[in-house]
Amino acid sequence: MAEKPKIAWYWCASCGGCEESLVDLAERLLTLFETVEIVFCPVAMDFKKEDVEKLPDNSIAVTFINGGIRLKEHEEMVKLLRRKSKIVVAYGACSAWGGIPGLANLYTLDEILERKYLEVPTIDNPKEFLPAKKTVVSIPEVNMKFELELTEPLPVLRPLDKVVDVDYYIPGCPPTPDVFWNALQTLLGNNLPPRGAVLGALWKSLCDECPLNETKPEKLLVKEFRRVDRTTPEPNKCLLAQGFICMGPVTRGGCKALCIKSNMPCTGCFGILEGVVDYGGKAISYIGSILDYSPMQEEEIRKAYDKIPDWVGVIYRYTLPASKLRHKVGLEFPKLIKEMVEL
Repeated sequence: MAEKPKIAWYWCASCGGCEESLVDLAERLLTLFETVEIVFCPVAMDFKKEDVEKLPDNSIAVTFINGGIRLKEHEEMVKLLRRKSKIVVAYGACSAWGGIPGLANLYTLDEILERKYLEVPTIDNPKEFLPAKKTVVSIPEVNMKFELELTEPLPVLRPLDKVVDVDYYIPGCPPTPDVFWNALQTLLGNNLPPRGAVLGALWKSLCDECPLNETKPEKLLVKEFRRVDRTTPEPNKCLLAQGFICMGPVTRGGCKALCIKSNMPCTGCFGILEGVVDYGGKAISYIGSILDYSPMQEEEIRKAYDKIPDWVGVIYRYTLPASKLRHKVGLEFPKLIKEMVEL
């Protein structure tokens, strides 16, 4: 009997949605378990780092890594998995481009910790404890003490391909079960696409598969931007034409427009179109082009843009760490200067 291909799965800075997408394969999981051997999947099985270290180099057929690289532990694990794997896949928007956790690159580590542990309305921390690198835990019942140590956070979150070589990308937040399943069949087959391909995505924009595309006017212009938390979009009418910011024109297709079919604008989780240098730059360019004011109407333009409180979160929701901006100026200033000199 032929040996089953070995598969690994690891999570970094993510929300858990990518793990849910694995479960969402439903009955197809039974087929998966029959055809592959899962050698590492800490979210579901009791695997340790030592188990991976014992594997021969290049013995894992495919490793799926989701989430951005935010901790020293993440960095160490993905480098180990890269060495042990023939193919490494950036699974989901966070791994591919930084994702929503990557928006924390707008802040320093101190600002992030203070917000999380001291400032959010739901926090209950009267003694204002902050995470410590090391702490001692006592268990008086057995007269024992343990020293616990947290892994070190990195200055900024990075996409996976800024830390290790990535062979393929699977887009989505999270990828849909069909996108994942079809990508898995491709990766385990004998006809691999060119290295660097985005599996499951289309070359064209989401607008090309959008069911509302026929209702999009030839000349699209709006006087104001609207938000779905304030106004319910009309069904069966182009969301852009209604003034809702939809990222369909600058986002890869392939998701079958699931958000649009639920009467919600596209937020861009399938990532950047082929040939586009910077997702946010392309997005703000197209958004500016549909605002129906002359350059002389500066006050009206400002009022329209002020309707949206978080423009960075809109245009870089999934791609800030992979963008030309990457992070707040100063977070990695020496490294940034070095890279600029090399360019």
